[in-house]
Amino acid sequence: MGLKVGEKAPNFTLDSTSGKEFTLYDSVGNEPCIIYFYPKDFTSVCTEQACSFRDEFGAFRDLGVTVIGISKDDIETHNRFKKEYNLPFELLADTKGKVAKLYDSLLPIVAIPKRNTFVLAGDKTIMDIQSDLTSGKAKIREVVENLTKQF
Repeated sequence: MGLKVGEKAPNFTLDSTSGKEFTLYDSVGNEPCIIYFYPKDFTSVCTEQACSFRDEFGAFRDLGVTVIGISKDDIETHNRFKKEYNLPFELLADTKGKVAKLYDSLLPIVAIPKRNTFVLAGDKTIMDIQSDLTSGKAKIREVVENLTKQF
């Protein structure tokens, strides 16, 4: 059964590129946020996706929306990826895939994160779920437009 729009997003704690632990409900507070799961740092589609979020970051910031990326890569790899592509948002290390599984974002058998994006309201209710954002910029721009209508 996966998570559904209208449900409360599960809380979690992971290591962050900020150097601190990130706990969803505490770290974001009452602000809306986007959590996007992706397979692997430095791969072509994942890099395109991260750069698309980076390129739209100003719009997300203006709407008061925090952007968080999650994969199974470790913090050291995330820090290199963040620096290489000048990513202005935090990346979280879900090295065991527990949070991806909690969010129904882990492919069975191969245990690779799916490319899923969750848009959460300030109370952490799921407002939207986007799967397989391989169309990069256009799909992320659509997320911005939808958020603009709601905020």
